[in-house]
Amino acid sequence: MKKITILWVDDEIDLLKPHILFLEAKNYEVVTCKSGQDALEEITQNQFDIVFLDENMPGLSGLETLNEIKVHSPSLPVVMITKSEEEYIMEEAIGSKIADYLIKPVNPNQILLSLKKNLDHSRLISEKTTANYQQEFRKIAMDLSMVNSYQEWAELYKKLIYWELQLEEIEDSGMFEILESQKTEANSQFGKFIDQHYPGWFSAGDGPVMSHTLFKELVAPGIREKPTLLVVIDNLRYDQWLAFEDIIAPFYRKRKEVPYYSILPTATQYARNAIFSGLTPLDMEKKYPKWWKNDTDEGGKNLHEEDFLGEQIKRLGLNLNWSYHKISSLKQGKHLSQNFRSQKNNDLTVIVYNFVDMLSHAKTEMEVIKELASNDKAYRSLTQSWFKNSPLLEMIQQAQVLGFQLIITTDHGTINVKQASKVIGDRDTSLNLRYKTGRSLTYEEKDVLEAKDPSKINLPSINMSSSFIFAKNDLFFAYPNNYNHFVGYYRNTYQHGGVSLEEMIIPFVVLDPR
Repeated sequence: MKKITILWVDDEIDLLKPHILFLEAKNYEVVTCKSGQDALEEITQNQFDIVFLDENMPGLSGLETLNEIKVHSPSLPVVMITKSEEEYIMEEAIGSKIADYLIKPVNPNQILLSLKKNLDHSRLISEKTTANYQQEFRKIAMDLSMVNSYQEWAELYKKLIYWELQLEEIEDSGMFEILESQKTEANSQFGKFIDQHYPGWFSAGDGPVMSHTLFKELVAPGIREKPTLLVVIDNLRYDQWLAFEDIIAPFYRKRKEVPYYSILPTATQYARNAIFSGLTPLDMEKKYPKWWKNDTDEGGKNLHEEDFLGEQIKRLGLNLNWSYHKISSLKQGKHLSQNFRSQKNNDLTVIVYNFVDMLSHAKTEMEVIKELASNDKAYRSLTQSWFKNSPLLEMIQQAQVLGFQLIITTDHGTINVKQASKVIGDRDTSLNLRYKTGRSLTYEEKDVLEAKDPSKINLPSINMSSSFIFAKNDLFFAYPNNYNHFVGYYRNTYQHGGVSLEEMIIPFVVLDPR
C-alpha cells in the first residue's frame, strides 16, 4: 500500500522534528521545506496527498502560498497552521478553501486527527455506515414482518430512503444490493397491506391524509395564519424532496413534514384533480361531469384544476385572495418569476410545476435522458440540478422576502419499472403502464391489485362492466402483441399509476421564511 505523503511548510521546521518522527512512526512520509517558494517548487515536481502550511513566514506568506497552491493544484488539501487567532486570517484562509485550520502550538494528535479527517474521511464513513446498516438491517427485517398501519409504513419507507441515501455515498455495492432487496420485499408486503386496507380508508374515517383530503386537512388551516405559497411539483418522490431540502434551507426553515398518501391510481388526472377539488374521482364525476374526464375521453384531463380549487375554497368557506399558475415550460416559469411581486397581496398563491413529470416521460422517449437518469441516484441528481437552476427556486427566494409561508408537496411519486406483466384488454382499455381500466381485462392475478367494483375505492366506471387493475412492485403492463419490443422500450423507465411505496407515500412539507 502506497504511503501517504505530506508536505510540511514552516520556516521553523527544525522545531517540529518530534511531530515529524511521530507521523513517520505512523507510516506517513513527510517532506519538509522552509518557505513558500520552496513549497511551490516541490508541488510542481512531486505529488503530495496533503500540505501543512505555516501562515506566518518571511517572503511569500502562508496566504499567498495557499493561493498559488490552489492555482496549480485546486484539489490538493491544505491545512493552515498559525499562531494568530485574528479573524481576518481565518476568513481569508477559509475563503481560499483550506481543508482545516489549526492554532499553534499543535500537538501530534491534532495533526493525526486532521489527516484522518481529510484523507481517511471516506473510508471511515464507509466503514461506519456499513456497520450501522448491518445493525439496522435486522431491525428493518423485523419491522417488515410486523408493520400493520399506514403510519408505520410511512416511517419504514422514510427509514429505507435514509439508508439508500447513506449507502449510495459509499463504495460498498454489496450493502446497496442488500438494501435494494429489502426495498423489493417492502413493496411486496406494502402491496398486500394496501389490498387489505385501502377500501376502508374511504368509509371508516380512520385512514391517512390522502389526495382528496389534503387541502382541507393540511393546507387550509395554515392559510389563515399567514400568506402562503403552495407549490405542487408533479411526480415528486420523497427521496427527491430530500435532494431539494438543502437548497431551500438558506431561505426557509422546515416547520412540519407529513408524508401523506396518494389515491389510486397514482396518476395526475386522478390524484392532482383530487387535491384541488377536495373530492374523490367518483364524486368529481357526479358533481362536475363537465370538468371530469375518464381515461378514454378525449381532451386534457387536468384542464379544470383552477375551477376545482375555486369550488373547494368556496365550499370550505374561505374568504381568500388567491391565484393559480401552472408551469409547463421554462418560458412560463421565467415569466412568473419576473412578475412574482404581483402576488404579494395574495393569501394563497398556488403553483403547479410540471418539470419532474416531463423528465420522467423524457427518460422513456430520449436516449440521452436514459443515460443521465439511469438509476434512482442519477434521477435524484438530475432533478436536484434542475431545481438549483430553475425559475421555481427564484420564486421561492422571492416568496421568502415577501414573508410567505411555503408549502411543498406533490400529487404522486414514481417508480423505476423493471419487469413486465402480460395483460389483455379490448381497444377501449386505458393506456397507462401501471394501471388499466376497461372491460374483459385478462391479467396475472399475483401481479396486480384489482378493483372489480371501482366504486368501492371511489373511482368512476367507464361502463357497467369496467374494472381497474394496479401493478404492484416494479412491474409494468405489456400486451402480448410485439411483447419483446414493448418490454425492451419501457424497462428501466419511471412510471406511475400503480401500488408502491415510491408512488403512494409522498411529501407534504411546511416551511417558514428565515
